[in-house]
Amino acid sequence: MTTRIVLIRVAILVGLLGAWEIAGRLANPLLYVPPSAVVPALGRLLALHSYPDLAEHLLLTLREIVVAYGLAIAAGLGGGFALGFNRLVGRAYGPILAALYAVPAVVWYPSLMLFFGLDAASKIAFGFLLGFFPITLAVLAGIRQVSPQMLVVARAFGADGLTAFRKVTLPAMLFTLVGGLRTGLALTVIGVIVGEILGSKSGMGSLINHAYGLFRTADYIALVVVTLVLIVGSDALAAVVEHRAQRWIE
Repeated sequence: MTTRIVLIRVAILVGLLGAWEIAGRLANPLLYVPPSAVVPALGRLLALHSYPDLAEHLLLTLREIVVAYGLAIAAGLGGGFALGFNRLVGRAYGPILAALYAVPAVVWYPSLMLFFGLDAASKIAFGFLLGFFPITLAVLAGIRQVSPQMLVVARAFGADGLTAFRKVTLPAMLFTLVGGLRTGLALTVIGVIVGEILGSKSGMGSLINHAYGLFRTADYIALVVVTLVLIVGSDALAAVVEHRAQRWIE
C-alpha cells in the first residue's frame, strides 16, 4: 500500500511538472518559466552566484522563526493554562481569542510595521501573532476535554495537584496540545516569511520580493523552492514530534 501511494504521488508530481513545462514554454517568458529553466536558476542560487548573501538571509529568517515561535510557545502555554484552569476567565476571554483568531492576520501587519519598523522585530512580532492563537486555543481545548471524573479518582487515590496534572491532565490533552504546537509552528514560519515579503530589508522574503520586482522569474521561483523546503522541513519535524507524542499516549 505504501509503495502504491508513493507511485501515485510521483505520477501526480510528474504530471504537474509536465503541464508546467508546456505552459511555461507557451506563455510570456518574462512572467512564466518552465521547470527546465528553474533547475539551472536553483543551481546558481545554491552555488551563491545569483545571490551571494543567500546564507546570511536564510540564517536571519531562521533566527526570526526560532525567536517568534519560542515567544508564541511561552505566551500560548501561559495564556492557555491560565484560561483553562480558571473557568470564569476561560469563559470570559475564550470567545474573544477565538474571534481575534478569525480576523485575517495580515490586517495587523501595518500596525506592527509602524510600531517595530522594517527590521526583524516586526517579522518576529507577526510570526508570534500567528503562532500564539492556535497554541493558546489548543491548550484551552485540551484542558476542557480532560475528564473531571478521572481527576476525582486521581485525587481519591491521594494524588496532589502536580501529580494529577502529570498523570491525568497532560496525557489527556497532549495530542491536542501537540497539534496546536504544530499548527502554531507552521503559521509562525508563514508569518515571518510573509512579513519579510510585505516589508523588509533582509531575509528570504526580501529576496523573493527583490527577484519578483525585477522580473527575475527563474530566480524568484528558485527562492520560493528554497523557502518551501524550509516550511516543509519545519512541518516534517513537527510531525515527528506529534507522532512520538501519540505513541506515548497509546
